[in-house]
Amino acid sequence: MPTIVWVLRCAWRMGRTLSMSARRETAKRLAGEYGKASKKAKGVMLDQLVATTGWSRANARRALTAAKARKGPARVVTRTPRPPTYGYETVKLLIQVWNLAGQPSGRYLAATMGIWLPKLEQHGELDTGRLSDHTRTQLLKVSEATIDRMLKPTRDGGGLGGLSGTKPGPLLRNSIQVRRASDEQEQAPGFVESDLVLHCGATLQGEFVHSLTVTDVFTGWTENMALKNGAHRWVIEAMTVIEARLSFPLVGLDTDNGGEFINYALINWAGERHLEMDT
Repeated sequence: MPTIVWVLRCAWRMGRTLSMSARRETAKRLAGEYGKASKKAKGVMLDQLVATTGWSRANARRALTAAKARKGPARVVTRTPRPPTYGYETVKLLIQVWNLAGQPSGRYLAATMGIWLPKLEQHGELDTGRLSDHTRTQLLKVSEATIDRMLKPTRDGGGLGGLSGTKPGPLLRNSIQVRRASDEQEQAPGFVESDLVLHCGATLQGEFVHSLTVTDVFTGWTENMALKNGAHRWVIEAMTVIEARLSFPLVGLDTDNGGEFINYALINWAGERHLEMDT
């Protein structure tokens, strides 16, 4: 009891306008002895706590009881996990749509799901055994965050890296000027850089579309064409079409050292036009 009186007197000396945290700390210090005290002693303690904190008697009693409960052993709360909203069939269909859509981000796929899903279903690209009214409804309402969460194991296990179809031709390359980083940049239109992009997905096997991009170094003017493959006949045909599209005469061509550019056919094509060719 003397200890409790001392705590209350100290609190009283600090002023009766105690902060809420100070009041709770006072109740916490008293809680242990309050639980062991007699009925008469509890009444005295409550009176003193009321005088110190400004609480009502009922509020002071509740604060002491709550502080005593908090000092007891921690309660272990066992929560029953919520069943998943999206089932196995929906996840499998989502992976199919994601792959066929070009593996976009969750934000893009959520925004375009209403376009992709009907089109893929119309052309028979989806697993009809899994596609039902329920799974269709779920795919149309799934959020971008949930898409990213459900696709994370597939993305992590895919291991898709950058693929290159460039096969150097060193013998021909030795006879072509090599552009260096220190070379002066062009001050007029007509010198272009070109490259092929392979839309091959995860493998270089089989047939797939190539896109040829040609950009003028000075103006930034860019032309693109789709090619059946990287054979030089398609590259030359596309370069001829792009040359006609340009609003300025073509004077030079800068490419990488891939065989689709470094070959006799394209070198002869450039020579006929008196083009400077760099790699």
